[in-house]
Amino acid sequence: MVKVIISLLAILLSCHSYALTKVSASVDKNLTMANESLILTITANDDVDRNALDTSALLTDFIVGRTSVSSQTSMINFDTTRTTTWSTVLIPRNSGELIIPAFDINGVKTQAITINSLAANESATSNQQDLFITTQVSATDLYVQQQITLTVKLHFAAELKRGSLSEPSLISANILQIGKDKESESIIKGKRYRVIERVYAISPQKSGDMIVKAPVFSGEIIMPSARRSNFLSFADTKPVSVVGDDIALTVKAIPTQVNGLWLPSELFALQQEFQPAPREFKVGEPITRTITLTAVGLSEEQLPEITMQVPQGLKVYPDQAKLHTGLNNQRLVSQKVVNFAIVASKAGEYQLPEINIPWWNTVTNKAEVATIAGQKIIVLPNADIAPSTMQQPPSINLENPTTPRVVESVIIQQNTFLQWLFLALWLLTLLAWYITAKRPFKPKQANSETNTKVNNAHLTILAACKKNNGELALACLLPWARSQPQSSGSNESQALTTLDSLHDYFNDPALSNAIIELQQSYYGKSPSPWSGKNLLDAIQALNKSKFSKSPSADISINP
Repeated sequence: MVKVIISLLAILLSCHSYALTKVSASVDKNLTMANESLILTITANDDVDRNALDTSALLTDFIVGRTSVSSQTSMINFDTTRTTTWSTVLIPRNSGELIIPAFDINGVKTQAITINSLAANESATSNQQDLFITTQVSATDLYVQQQITLTVKLHFAAELKRGSLSEPSLISANILQIGKDKESESIIKGKRYRVIERVYAISPQKSGDMIVKAPVFSGEIIMPSARRSNFLSFADTKPVSVVGDDIALTVKAIPTQVNGLWLPSELFALQQEFQPAPREFKVGEPITRTITLTAVGLSEEQLPEITMQVPQGLKVYPDQAKLHTGLNNQRLVSQKVVNFAIVASKAGEYQLPEINIPWWNTVTNKAEVATIAGQKIIVLPNADIAPSTMQQPPSINLENPTTPRVVESVIIQQNTFLQWLFLALWLLTLLAWYITAKRPFKPKQANSETNTKVNNAHLTILAACKKNNGELALACLLPWARSQPQSSGSNESQALTTLDSLHDYFNDPALSNAIIELQQSYYGKSPSPWSGKNLLDAIQALNKSKFSKSPSADISINP
């Protein structure tokens, strides 16, 4: 019974000792510089709810960083004490005399604290900062959707244990980090600093006066410690925060005289390059025209599409555009490079139309047009292409195929006498055909030489497709087409002299798509590996459809 009474008394006494009687507030320094952090520590002599501290009253004069809470219980000679400690990182918003107000913790108040904050450029303080941030923008007066760069540099002379740098903020703006962080060293007023540099691209999406909120660094630095007796000692750390200076921007609206695409830029240029360099080309030889668009103050996504129109007789195959972004004198520079492969099917002079892209000059505040002037090119006949190559399939080594040739259409004009001679021969041919048609049907053995040519052309192109040999397939397309029977609905007088004539001759979408795919793979500036599967399937499907119709034609007997 006595033990029970003693235990109850001990509990009552301990509860009485736990009552909150004192709350104190302190800072690690009373003299600080603007944008430099200090630590506010509030200690209560009891176990208090962690959410009992309300720091909203500090938001007027300070940037309030993270708050850490710790509780401690100790017992000495049966005397139990408990404490609760709040540590908050504060950054003064302005210079001058600032007041940290009193805080009420469960009815017990702390004392108010006066802080003297000095401007960063004041010389009243003899000590330089160990940690600070500088910010710089490429322009403060800009247009809507015009991109500027913000350079943020974190300088620190102390040893960092850990830390993080937040991103800048701007209402109704696109903000994107460019590249990776850069590290360097710098000596400022005789003090050595390590510098971490980060660059952001900022593009406001609405007009008006705006403020770019500078990023905030929060972390811990290692403090010098007197405990150096042995290697098991742990270094003391101190939480720190620092913020850069905010930047005011004036964003102008889109001018009323602008119609169409809005491209605000300090520099907007179009350039072209031909490969090969001479301005005279030959039939069947690919011509590569490279167009480069360079813009300062625009992102890759803002660069417009580049298209090129060509006159009849030319085919154009554009490659996928290549995009590049970089920095030049703290200016964001974007580039778009497009390669166009141009192929002429016949000789002559061709006029490439000019290319115009309107843009807005942010330096002169005027609308301008970037232009590539019209270009005249001369296409000469290809002496390497002989008419005899059109009569039979080429003899090509499958292991070492030769370079394919594009056959040019050749028109030979005859005089009047020869025309009458050919007309007479044509009439005699019709008469012989009529006599032959009246004779009884006698199946004849197909000419072995013709079959050999047909089989050679057919087997050669099939082998090229299976080996994914684009050069050999290009060389065999015309000989294979001439060896095929007349397609339904095609014009018998149509000459198969170019690859373009195959589309109308066969009128087969699958075959046309396969031929276009082969041409793009071969004539591009950067040839890509070609797969012959689509062309092989199209040829086999075309032959299968013709063979399915052939029995009815073979069995039919003339009356």
